[in-house]
Amino acid sequence: MTPAPSRRRPLPAPLAAALASTLATTLLLASAALWAAPAPWYKWRSKLDGATTCSQTPLGPGWERAGGPYRDSRCEKPSLAK
Repeated sequence: MTPAPSRRRPLPAPLAAALASTLATTLLLASAALWAAPAPWYKWRSKLDGATTCSQTPLGPGWERAGGPYRDSRCEKPSLAK
């Protein structure tokens, strides 16, 4: 005996449109993430004693940017970042 064919009802138009929109947005965001690059590193100098360190983010008001951008956490490899 063969199974009876399923009788599926089509999705209502507003639901189908919402699903299509959600899928398109998800694919767009996923493709944008593929082009993302890591943040550059910068050399920072202490205004207090002149000590230097390497960081991707500002260290606070007591520090000034002393060089960069760099590709590595040791601030040795210059980056071609814009």
